[in-house]
Amino acid sequence: SPDRRGTRLSTKTSRLVSLNDSAMKVTSVTLLKHNGENTDPFLLGNAVELSSFGFFQRGTVKEMLVFVSRTICKRTANGVRQSVAHEEYMGHVYNKNGVVAIIFCDKEYPARSAFCIVNKVLDDYVGKMGDAWTGVSADSTDGDAVCQEAIEKYQDPAQADKLLAIQRELDETKVILHNTIDSVLQRGEKLDSLVEKSSDLSMASQMFYKQARKQNACCGFM
Repeated sequence: SPDRRGTRLSTKTSRLVSLNDSAMKVTSVTLLKHNGENTDPFLLGNAVELSSFGFFQRGTVKEMLVFVSRTICKRTANGVRQSVAHEEYMGHVYNKNGVVAIIFCDKEYPARSAFCIVNKVLDDYVGKMGDAWTGVSADSTDGDAVCQEAIEKYQDPAQADKLLAIQRELDETKVILHNTIDSVLQRGEKLDSLVEKSSDLSMASQMFYKQARKQNACCGFM
């Protein structure tokens, strides 16, 4: 259906609806510093591709992407790769010694290709920063250029597949698949309460989320 992905706000469903979902797409690439399971991660870099979303919805979508990326990162232990499904999207994440990369893309985007991008982003960022990232104590934009380069280059999975030849370790790595983001949350945690506490989401985004939940509607990345 051409109305499957989110951009314009439907008055009937409060759904973010895509203007064009005919092609596979990488929607966001995010780098974070993992600070343990009890402390929120720091943002190290971020890039989004929101051209398929309505202009007035892009701010909300970007905030939600950062919020969900931070939520998943916090619950991804060192050395773990996992794929988290949510609505029509997949989040592919890898925590490599405390530096975490996560990409959100369509479910049709091949997982192996997605993890190639994740690995490349991590290698490029650490190669650029060295150990300097360990001293980061607040959200940073130092990794924005790395994320932007990846999101522009790897919209086509075939480009990511070229990385497979130099990333043989993917063949030996077990990926943990969670059916929904709820399964990533710790026992007793509720996404609704995390939304209310999040500093990533503006009041407008929180209100949109609550409206969509009340109507039992999909709201894109939430």
